[in-house]
Amino acid sequence: MLNRHINRRVFSSSVVLSALVAGTAQAASAIVGQAAPDFTGTDALGKSHKLSDFKGKHVVLEWTNPNCPFVVKHYGGNMQALQTEFTRKGVVWLSVNSTNKQSRDYLAPAKLTTWQLEKKASASAMLMDDSGDIGLLYNAKTTPHMYIVNPQGVLIYAGAIDSVASANSEDIKTATNYIRQGLNEALGGKAISVAATRPYGCFLKYKD
Repeated sequence: MLNRHINRRVFSSSVVLSALVAGTAQAASAIVGQAAPDFTGTDALGKSHKLSDFKGKHVVLEWTNPNCPFVVKHYGGNMQALQTEFTRKGVVWLSVNSTNKQSRDYLAPAKLTTWQLEKKASASAMLMDDSGDIGLLYNAKTTPHMYIVNPQGVLIYAGAIDSVASANSEDIKTATNYIRQGLNEALGGKAISVAATRPYGCFLKYKD
């Protein structure tokens, strides 16, 4: 039985300031270059969204947790700027919260909506995934963990938001922003030059 287990190596602090995962107990269903797994999720306002309904458009999936220091870093203005810039260009931006209800980080839909308003976020929707089904389907590991799906429904990027794995907002200005770079390339009809990176952030708070 032991040889059926896959070890994980992670670097983390008491507040889980970083998660760099070397393996998973289950193979990912979401693979760059292949069809993005379809799903249906309900947003914080009670509206249903199906990924395949957005075929014909680029879609960004952003895993989030407002209490994560790395999310705090990027919601100092960086994430909102990306959301605004690209939704104006027709990109669908789906934030996903996979925090389980027993976690101290869990926020009910109304509180998540309030947080979005306070942060002036402009995602197309905030999907509630406290079951973890969507997160596990995509093998999402951290907050943030980012994905880009092209208009044909193919996953064309998976990984970190940028190139500097820190919780320091000062590092944003010197980092390569993989989402801005990838979307600009994709919207310009080019192949994404960096299609997969190692995500960084806080562990997703899945159900046990």
